[in-house]
Amino acid sequence: QLQLVESGGGLVQPGGSLRLSCAAAGFILDYFTIGWFRQVPGIEREGVSCISGTDRRTYYADSVKGRFTISRDNANTTVSLQMNRLKPEDTGVYYCAAFQGYSDAHWADVGEYASWGQGTQVTVSS
Repeated sequence: QLQLVESGGGLVQPGGSLRLSCAAAGFILDYFTIGWFRQVPGIEREGVSCISGTDRRTYYADSVKGRFTISRDNANTTVSLQMNRLKPEDTGVYYCAAFQGYSDAHWADVGEYASWGQGTQVTVSS
């Protein structure tokens, strides 16, 4: 089973940047759709961004368009989420998730994803 591990969270001031990474030991992620989600207490987990398996299409929530960039490394072992111009409302636990295949308009549906990481905390505060 695909086991995902996130890294790169932390505390940053508004306007700052962080880079999150998602890796799966022993797997090539090329044929997997990888999504990033975030969650804050009392609110449903929301889709932030996704990179599709095979065709590498990318998707973003409206709230992060122009600020966040999702990408795969050349070896297809890691998917990164570069987060720039961070805002306090970006605070939350960020999870990466995966399913085998390509994504479509339902990329932000939590139920589409079969594997989840343990999450990494991102706090944007002055």
